[in-house]
Amino acid sequence: MESGQPEGPRAPDEAAEHADGGERRIATDPRLLAAARALRKVLPGDSRFGEDPLSTAGEKQSQILGRRLAEATAERPTLLREAGLTALQVLDAMGQTMGRIPVHADLTIVFTDLVNFSKWSLRAGDAAAVELLREVSVAIEPPVADHTGKVVKRLGDGMMAVFAGAADALAAVEQAQQRMAGLEIDGYRPRLRAGLHVGRPERVGDDYFGVDVNVAARIAEAASAGEILASDRALAELGADRVKARRKLLFRAKGVPADVKVYSVRSVEPR
Repeated sequence: MESGQPEGPRAPDEAAEHADGGERRIATDPRLLAAARALRKVLPGDSRFGEDPLSTAGEKQSQILGRRLAEATAERPTLLREAGLTALQVLDAMGQTMGRIPVHADLTIVFTDLVNFSKWSLRAGDAAAVELLREVSVAIEPPVADHTGKVVKRLGDGMMAVFAGAADALAAVEQAQQRMAGLEIDGYRPRLRAGLHVGRPERVGDDYFGVDVNVAARIAEAASAGEILASDRALAELGADRVKARRKLLFRAKGVPADVKVYSVRSVEPR
């Protein structure tokens, strides 16, 4: 073809190849990818959903799909990958909200464990210990679900849970203690202790992290058999007229800010 003359129509295969090349350039355009990632930061949920194994840990449908999509597209970021992870990020966040546990909001964090369980289990053996833990889970976990809570993880003879409100958290723990009354296996009567703290932990996947989580755990460790301890933030949400509270003047715990005050609490009318 002579120079300067208009180019003739492309052959079908050549036109398709040209279109595919344009689509690939758009799909991997750094500016569009940056815009897609910026959008994820303002949408509900974890803006890094699918970018690390922790963010998709769990067995919810959104987490399973997130793991699969992340693995399938790990080598090359594209707009399709970002769009898929964005949709799953929002779906995962909606699942939390519909479960009555808000996202990026103050939560009541609860830790529990059984006093002297480890010492007893060494003597009683694994079979008796597992039997006891089964019975304890039957006593503890239904009240958590009934009071807008979610069991985050089981920690041997302990548990971490989160609640939308402190009153629900306290009611769930007290009900669990009542359900455990009379339970005895191989001479051991389990006594549940707990710590409550209100804060805004970081949710990653199905787990929660941060200073507020550590504070709740340390408060629980300071409780005696059958005692429920609450931070001043939890007590403020509970309301002084609804609980009996006694200040723990000698409370000190590593990793807990010095200005955190801790109280032994009970409902005025246990539910």
